Amino acid sequence: MIPKEILRQIHRIEINTRRLVEEVFAGQYESAFKGQGIEFAEVREYQPGDDIRSIDWNVTARTGKPFVKQYTEERELTVMLLVDMSGSQYFGSTHKTKSEIAAEVAALLAFSAIKNNDRAGLISFTSDIEKFIPPKKGQTHILRMVREILYFKPKKRGTDIGKALKYLIEVCKKKSIAFLISDFIGEDYEVFLRGAYKTHDLVALVVGDPSEEDIPPLGIFNLEDPESGECIRVDGRDSRLREFFLEKVKKAKQYREKLFKSINLDYINLTTTESYIEPLLVFFRNRTRRFR
Repeated sequence: MIPKEILRQIHRIEINTRRLVEEVFAGQYESAFKGQGIEFAEVREYQPGDDIRSIDWNVTARTGKPFVKQYTEERELTVMLLVDMSGSQYFGSTHKTKSEIAAEVAALLAFSAIKNNDRAGLISFTSDIEKFIPPKKGQTHILRMVREILYFKPKKRGTDIGKALKYLIEVCKKKSIAFLISDFIGEDYEVFLRGAYKTHDLVALVVGDPSEEDIPPLGIFNLEDPESGECIRVDGRDSRLREFFLEKVKKAKQYREKLFKSINLDYINLTTTESYIEPLLVFFRNRTRRFR
């Protein structure tokens, strides 16, 4: 039985994200992500100005009149949401955790997809593949995915982004739009990131929390790694320790962004303390201009 609190949260996300999709994001999404190609629709009689290369010579020969082929955009796309559910995702220094931000953003992207008649699926992962929901259409299907992100209890606490990307490549043979939602606290995923980027239209959404980027100067306290469970005693007043931690966080961020840029991967930085609406809108607008 799903707790009432979770059901209320799912309902709130549904109302908020559907409103945003209707008012803001549906058109932005459609403009940013085009169909995979064109498909034949019908033939009609040739009219002055038509491209002669589109003439259907078989029909023309059969009827004795010139006919041209007409095509429509093959609009239907598949959207895959790869959502990190490792231990670090359940942290948040304000009123929302990283996992809650991930659920809301995933719902927004999924509702935008079905609004445009696309399919959406889910791969939730930790250091293992926790859940795979094949892509489908429909509101009930989207709400199931949101419920899984919010309520599903993962078996592992670690992170293996590479394994999630490898799984995406294996289960999705055709090109999809793949949104990878994670705090990217993990290692050794570069090879599979490059592989997934070659196969799919991959976008990284980095969800962070400002308090993870510094050690508060609060004296001596215990610091627990949410993924390994390891606990260490630290002194927040130690300036050398704080400088070491800040430098480590800075290098990790620089490495990640350098990797993204080296393969021309689109990425969006999100945080638990600020609205995700504007960063997403900026991404959609920039992408639309780039591929126009």
